[in-house]
Amino acid sequence: MPIIEQSEYNLPSIIHRNRHISTIYAALFKKYEVPGYTREKHELSDGDFINIDFIINDSKKAVILCHGLEGDSRRTYNNSCAAYFQEKGFSVFAWNNRTCGGEMNRLPRLYHHGAVDDLDEVVQFVLQKKEFEDVYLIGYSMGGVQLLNYLGWTKIDKRIKAAVSISVPTHIATSAAVLKQGFNRVYLKNFTIDIKRKLKYKAAQFPDFINRDQIDKISSFDEVDQYFTAPLHGFASRDDYYQRVSPEFSLQNITTPVLIINSLDDPFLGERCYPRAIAQDSAYVYLETPKYGGHCAFPLRDSMYSYVEKRAYEFFESFKGLA
Repeated sequence: MPIIEQSEYNLPSIIHRNRHISTIYAALFKKYEVPGYTREKHELSDGDFINIDFIINDSKKAVILCHGLEGDSRRTYNNSCAAYFQEKGFSVFAWNNRTCGGEMNRLPRLYHHGAVDDLDEVVQFVLQKKEFEDVYLIGYSMGGVQLLNYLGWTKIDKRIKAAVSISVPTHIATSAAVLKQGFNRVYLKNFTIDIKRKLKYKAAQFPDFINRDQIDKISSFDEVDQYFTAPLHGFASRDDYYQRVSPEFSLQNITTPVLIINSLDDPFLGERCYPRAIAQDSAYVYLETPKYGGHCAFPLRDSMYSYVEKRAYEFFESFKGLA
């Protein structure tokens, strides 16, 4: 019954009891230097490409970092996580979803929560880069969804030892609904501004695939996913997309140890994003639900790192050398 009943996360100060202070500080004000990555443009099997940033260390262990919605490999949470694991002797691979990382992709296709084929190509890239013996995955928010779906949908290489999924909407529909409520609309507006900008670029590239007039009607993920995400990626509708890519429906298939860390005050998560029943019945899905932490935040007192990278390392160490 892998439910962590008592999280060890402690708030750095009383003001971080406010979920929005933690979330906004981590997203806008916290800074961490970008690691000295090498970037490689990786050609995908469908003729498109993604950019992968990496640092190779001498050891035979590596970690793959998966960024969140409208993020990229060089977001602050990725930078601090990469630095932490580099200090621990890991090689680090931080990949950019299609359209992310400062360079638009070639094809009409965008990224989405179920893009496990792209994540699988990243994993194969890592496994071929060096003879790693232990490979781990960390995903933030949407990247955490991709990670969980990858583990639940794909035959996993034995070198993949464990994973950690942070601030992850395991049920997409309830998460999308929560973002339309109260102050959360501020986050939603920021997301839609960025998404509309990308869609307008794509509409100019591929006018036969993307209806330019529908872009201006976007006010929430309802329109994004009904008119763009679903049809561009082979889903029948927004509801079909939400159902098929929500990890809630694939967690029971996971046979690789994975820790989900979702704070109870996360402003992005709906009520169905805390899969206690599944974790209680699973030998592989661990669930930790700190009372506080915000979204992709979990700040620590007197540290530029966050709780989640330290917790991820501790979790991975418990599976080191797993056959």
